Amino acid sequence: MTNLIGTGVALITPFDVQGAIDFEALKRIVNFQIDKGINYLVVLGTTAESVTLTKQEKEAVLAAVLAVNANRVPIVLGVGGNDTQAVVDQLKQVNPEHIAAVLSVSPMYNKPSQPGLIAHFTAVAQVSPVPVLLYNVPGRTASNMLPSTVLKLAAHKNIIGIKEASGDLGQAMEILRSAPEGFLVISGDDLIALPMTLMGGDGVISVIGQAYPEEFSQMIQAGLNGNSARAKELHYDLMPIIEMIFEQGNPSGIKALLNKKGLCENSLRLPLVPVDDSLAQRIEAFSDRR
Repeated sequence: MTNLIGTGVALITPFDVQGAIDFEALKRIVNFQIDKGINYLVVLGTTAESVTLTKQEKEAVLAAVLAVNANRVPIVLGVGGNDTQAVVDQLKQVNPEHIAAVLSVSPMYNKPSQPGLIAHFTAVAQVSPVPVLLYNVPGRTASNMLPSTVLKLAAHKNIIGIKEASGDLGQAMEILRSAPEGFLVISGDDLIALPMTLMGGDGVISVIGQAYPEEFSQMIQAGLNGNSARAKELHYDLMPIIEMIFEQGNPSGIKALLNKKGLCENSLRLPLVPVDDSLAQRIEAFSDRR
C-alpha cells in the first residue's frame, strides 16, 4: 500500500482547560500537518490518549478529522485492546469508506504468548473491513511481538505491515530482511526512524512530526530517496527535541511543544500531567531557536 509510505503523524487529542475535546484546535492541527506535507494521519492511537476517551468522544474525533481532511491524505484508525472479542466487535462497526487501514496495538497487560498474539491478530484481520497494520510497542504492552511472529502474520492477506516500536533496531532489521515484498515496516520510534528507513523501512508514524511536519517528512523522504547526507543533517537537527518530548512521557512532551507553537492548550487527561517547568523551558528554548 504505497499511500502509507513516508511520514504519518500520530495525532494528539487536544483538550481545553476544562478537559473537553477542543475541536477547533484539532482542526488547526490537522490542517497544519497536511499543509506542511505529511503523507497520512493516524487517528485515535497512543498519542491521542485514546484510552481516556469515551466511545462517543472517539466517534466525534474521527468524524471531525475526516471532515477537515476531506480526503486530502489517507487516514489510519487506531483500533486495539486486550480483549480480542471487544476489538473484533469494534472492527465490525468501522465504516471503511474513508479509512485506509486500521492500526491495531498488541494486547497490553495480559501478556499473551507468541501463539496468543498470532491468534489475536488473525481474528482481528479476519473481520477488519480494511487492511490491518500490526503495532508492536512492548514498552507499553509488556509483551514483545517477535520477528518470527510478525513474519507468520505477514502471510495473512489482510495484514499489510507493522508499526515497529520496540526501539530495537536489530529486531526491526530481522523483519526487514525476511518480510515479503510489499509488507510495510514502519518505525514507531522517531529517534530510529531514519536508520530503519535507510535499512529498507517504509517510513514512520511520528510524534515529533506533528510539531515539525515539514522537516521530519523531508528527512524521511530523503532517506527513502537514498539521500543519506541530507537525511542525517535533518535528523541531527531534530534529535535534541525528539529526546526532550519523550523525557517525561508521550503525549505530555509533544503537547508542551504544540502549545508553545500556538496550536493547542497544554492540557492532558489524568493520569497524564504536563511536563515540569524545567523541561517545558528547555522545549520552549528549542522552539524559540528555530
